[in-house]
Amino acid sequence: MDVDDFLARPLVARVATNGPEVRPVWFLWEDGAFWWLTGSYSRMERILAADPRVALVIDTCDLAAGEVLSVTCRGTAEAVPLDLPRALRKLTRYLGPGPHTWPARFSDPLNDPATKLIRFTPDHPPRLRDLSW
Repeated sequence: MDVDDFLARPLVARVATNGPEVRPVWFLWEDGAFWWLTGSYSRMERILAADPRVALVIDTCDLAAGEVLSVTCRGTAEAVPLDLPRALRKLTRYLGPGPHTWPARFSDPLNDPATKLIRFTPDHPPRLRDLSW
């Protein structure tokens, strides 16, 4: 499996910021960056404004299938204006097609002017590591 195929799966990333703070996020890997949503419900934008350094890990551990895979990245992140088509692509990965079928807690923020995307650009291209040995 290559890294792009792995990152196309609807997995959960754990993002670490200065503080330290660690939180799970649904993400989209596109255009050499990881993307996730933030808004008035989160302190992420303020945390990144103070210190944009981020570490991120995405991993699997399916012992029955013998799959233990990991992508770990470091880099900088910033809040950028909401790109609605990108946000919809990200949410569709996790929730299925059509915001009209999603719980309101996921679709309502898309109409909130405080909602933004976080763009995390890794210092180096992500590399998939097989930890199953």
